[in-house]
Amino acid sequence: MFTDDIASSDRQHQIHSLHHPVDTNAAFVCVSGNGIYVRDDKDREYIDALSGLWNVNIGHGRAEMADAASEQMKTLAYSSGYAGSTSIPSILLAERLIQIAPEMGAVFFTSGGAEANESAFKTARYYWKVRGKSNKIQIISRIHGYHGVTLQTMSATGIAGYWKMFEPRVPGIIHIDTCYPYRYNAADNSMTPGEAAARQLEEAILRAGPDTIAAFIGEPIHGAGGIIYPTDDYWPRVREICTRHDVLLIADEIVTGFGRTGRWFCLEHWNVQPDIISFAKGVTSGYVPLGGIIVNQGIKDALDSADPANRWMHGFTNSGHPVCCAVALKNIEIIEREKLAANSAAMGNILLSALRDAFDDHPNAGDIRGGKGLLAAVEFVEDRRSKKNFPAEREFGNRLRLEMRKRGVITRTRPPVGQHPAPGDEVFFAPPLIINEQEIHQMVAVAKESVSGVLSS
Repeated sequence: MFTDDIASSDRQHQIHSLHHPVDTNAAFVCVSGNGIYVRDDKDREYIDALSGLWNVNIGHGRAEMADAASEQMKTLAYSSGYAGSTSIPSILLAERLIQIAPEMGAVFFTSGGAEANESAFKTARYYWKVRGKSNKIQIISRIHGYHGVTLQTMSATGIAGYWKMFEPRVPGIIHIDTCYPYRYNAADNSMTPGEAAARQLEEAILRAGPDTIAAFIGEPIHGAGGIIYPTDDYWPRVREICTRHDVLLIADEIVTGFGRTGRWFCLEHWNVQPDIISFAKGVTSGYVPLGGIIVNQGIKDALDSADPANRWMHGFTNSGHPVCCAVALKNIEIIEREKLAANSAAMGNILLSALRDAFDDHPNAGDIRGGKGLLAAVEFVEDRRSKKNFPAEREFGNRLRLEMRKRGVITRTRPPVGQHPAPGDEVFFAPPLIINEQEIHQMVAVAKESVSGVLSS
């Protein structure tokens, strides 16, 4: 039981992510999990509609994951992953990742997603320096993109709320609009949203000069910034532009990887080959911290060909941690053995259909997004015709989140933000990949009841 003394200790001694004490006065205390469900300190059960934090792909409470960690700890709990030292689990996991990410060359391991994107940015700069193009140092990212909160990844994150109390941002980051079909206002109606967004990328490259741009980074489908699906022409256009102007393409697959969208990696849906893949979250289903980057063979060759005096001076204490790698291997085995990517694809179609049945005719449901695995959202607005958002003081999204929790579903909502184009209040759906049809309908029914409850209060 979460007693008053423990609650007081939490408020006094712990700094939480996105910390403010206003959020800790009535904290949600998760004490156990099993399958798609978690329980709080009052023994109430909830559907975990966000898979923890987009990461518990195989579901909670898998004993074989604990067994894998225990066996590895008893064999070898830690060894350095720095050059000249290695471990069997890290070797086997790197090999396995190259098998499921075809046409890539090698893997570097981190402890999580922000470190992965930090590594991707540094590796892009390093690659061009080895290639004799040392001016190629800038990174292009997108509004509504989320790439982490270290100083450089925060600067690439296209959500202004993360910046204001930590500025100045790291220089050399250029932001452009994303492909956001629902909020697309075409000056030239002959262009699709994907074409217009891709053109912005090319214009930004040409404006800065292709000889200054190291890489473009994007989530194949946005996660924390709003589960925004691009049009199908967008990523093929982006790949062609990056290739034409000698710009590396970094796919931030931290949310979308490891079966989340019905494929091992999301860019497979458009047959697009990135130069660098950033991964984390679903690689271990959140059971232990692990992330990394997968680079193409050209980048690996550049690292290998450098003079020893100019070696890739980048690394982490826990890179290739043997316990984390052993757990990741077991996680990938479970995803493959239980065909969870295929289940995600099938259940994702059911989820999208259920959301449409629930909200297609709702006067405040502006956009319903989904269809690629278990990654979906509904964007709510005050006026459907004009797409006008609810006023911020109404706190529609936050009230919806709390109402859903009262009814047995925990997830995340996102309020309107001041950036252009500003989305409405969004509710996210990214449950564990083991979810079944009945549980999906239960989850959506709670969402529908909760929307009615908020609007009538």
